[in-house]
Amino acid sequence: MGISKKKMFFLAVLLTLVGGGIGIFVGFGPPNLYAKASTPEFCAGCHVMQAEYESWFHNGGHRRQKCVDCHLPNDNFPRHFVWKSIDGMKDVYSFYSGQVPETIQLSKHGAAVVQENCKRCHAETISRITEDRNCWECHRRLSHRQTGTM
Repeated sequence: MGISKKKMFFLAVLLTLVGGGIGIFVGFGPPNLYAKASTPEFCAGCHVMQAEYESWFHNGGHRRQKCVDCHLPNDNFPRHFVWKSIDGMKDVYSFYSGQVPETIQLSKHGAAVVQENCKRCHAETISRITEDRNCWECHRRLSHRQTGTM
């Protein structure tokens, strides 16, 4: 005597709708958490990223870009939203468990996302060069650690 396929389908649809409703409320509801969580000030305040924030703030090259413009996928909204959620939960866990590393390093996935965003924003420029390295290997001053403020 198991649950019928019809009941399983109904339960799956119900859970999807409830989860989606919660996600929409958190993201776009009264507190407007999604918009606030996309600002560099939010990143600096929550992630213990003050040094990275300061170097970004003083680096004229990308000062008009937000952290999420470089550090999250931006090719489509669903992918951006999923990775914002995943990375956000990792950051919350690290912060509240006291496991934030002394020196914050970009993960392999993070490096791939940053490289993808460099290529997306600078597509016309890089169409004239070979792409056998990460952008920040030559453009060292764009790295948070190389701007001269840290």
